[in-house]
Amino acid sequence: MLKIILAYLLVINLVGFIIMLIDKQKAIHKEWRIPENTLIGISIIGGSIGMLFGMSAFRHKTKHIKFKFGVPFILFIQIGLIILYFNY
Repeated sequence: MLKIILAYLLVINLVGFIIMLIDKQKAIHKEWRIPENTLIGISIIGGSIGMLFGMSAFRHKTKHIKFKFGVPFILFIQIGLIILYFNY
Protein backbone atom coordinates (compact mmCIF):
# COMPACT_ATOMS: atom_id res chain seq x y z
CA MET A 1 0.00 0.00 0.00
CA LEU A 2 2.84 2.38 0.84
CA LYS A 3 4.38 1.83 -2.61
CA ILE A 4 1.08 2.78 -4.26
CA ILE A 5 0.83 5.97 -2.19
CA LEU A 6 4.43 6.95 -2.94
CA ALA A 7 3.92 6.26 -6.66
CA TYR A 8 0.76 8.39 -6.63
CA LEU A 9 2.57 11.26 -4.89
CA LEU A 10 5.45 11.06 -7.35
CA VAL A 11 3.09 11.18 -10.33
CA ILE A 12 0.81 13.94 -9.00
CA ASN A 13 3.79 16.12 -8.08
CA LEU A 14 5.29 15.60 -11.52
CA VAL A 15 1.91 16.63 -12.96
CA GLY A 16 1.92 19.72 -10.72
CA PHE A 17 5.39 20.70 -11.89
CA ILE A 18 4.60 20.15 -15.58
CA ILE A 19 1.26 21.95 -15.41
CA MET A 20 3.02 25.03 -14.05
CA LEU A 21 5.39 24.89 -17.03
CA ILE A 22 2.48 24.54 -19.45
CA ASP A 23 0.58 27.45 -17.87
CA LYS A 24 3.71 29.63 -17.93
CA GLN A 25 4.25 28.90 -21.63
CA LYS A 26 0.60 29.68 -22.37
CA ALA A 27 0.94 32.96 -20.46
CA ILE A 28 4.02 33.94 -22.45
CA HIS A 29 2.25 33.25 -25.74
CA LYS A 30 -1.01 34.87 -24.57
CA GLU A 31 -2.94 31.65 -25.12
CA TRP A 32 -5.82 30.05 -23.22
CA ARG A 33 -4.70 29.44 -19.62
CA ILE A 34 -5.24 26.67 -17.14
CA PRO A 35 -7.84 27.84 -14.59
CA GLU A 36 -6.44 28.80 -11.18
CA ASN A 37 -8.92 26.48 -9.49
CA THR A 38 -7.42 23.57 -11.44
CA LEU A 39 -3.93 24.54 -10.32
CA ILE A 40 -5.03 24.80 -6.68
CA GLY A 41 -6.94 21.54 -7.04
CA ILE A 42 -3.79 19.72 -8.08
CA SER A 43 -2.12 21.03 -4.93
CA ILE A 44 -5.01 19.85 -2.79
CA ILE A 45 -4.94 16.30 -4.18
CA GLY A 46 -1.25 15.93 -3.33
CA GLY A 47 0.71 17.92 -5.91
CA SER A 48 1.70 20.84 -3.70
CA ILE A 49 5.42 20.06 -3.70
CA GLY A 50 5.53 19.85 -7.48
CA MET A 51 3.53 23.06 -7.74
CA LEU A 52 5.96 24.86 -5.41
CA PHE A 53 8.96 23.64 -7.39
CA GLY A 54 7.22 24.68 -10.62
CA MET A 55 6.40 28.12 -9.24
CA SER A 56 10.02 28.61 -8.28
CA ALA A 57 11.61 27.08 -11.38
CA PHE A 58 9.43 28.97 -13.87
CA ARG A 59 8.82 32.12 -11.78
CA HIS A 60 5.12 31.61 -12.31
CA LYS A 61 2.26 32.68 -10.02
CA THR A 62 4.78 33.82 -7.40
CA LYS A 63 3.13 37.21 -6.94
CA HIS A 64 -0.41 35.87 -6.58
CA ILE A 65 -1.36 35.71 -2.89
CA LYS A 66 -3.51 32.62 -3.53
CA PHE A 67 -0.43 30.75 -4.73
CA LYS A 68 2.32 32.45 -2.74
CA PHE A 69 0.67 31.57 0.57
CA GLY A 70 -2.03 29.08 -0.44
CA VAL A 71 0.13 26.30 -1.89
CA PRO A 72 2.59 26.30 1.06
CA PHE A 73 -0.40 26.31 3.44
CA ILE A 74 -1.88 23.30 1.62
CA LEU A 75 1.47 21.52 1.93
CA PHE A 76 1.64 22.39 5.64
CA ILE A 77 -1.85 20.91 6.18
CA GLN A 78 -0.93 17.79 4.19
CA ILE A 79 2.23 17.24 6.25
CA GLY A 80 0.21 17.70 9.44
CA LEU A 81 -2.35 15.13 8.31
CA ILE A 82 0.41 12.65 7.46
CA ILE A 83 1.97 13.14 10.91
CA LEU A 84 -1.42 12.65 12.57
CA TYR A 85 -2.09 9.54 10.51
CA PHE A 86 1.18 7.86 11.41
CA ASN A 87 0.89 8.77 15.09
CA TYR A 88 -2.49 7.00 15.43
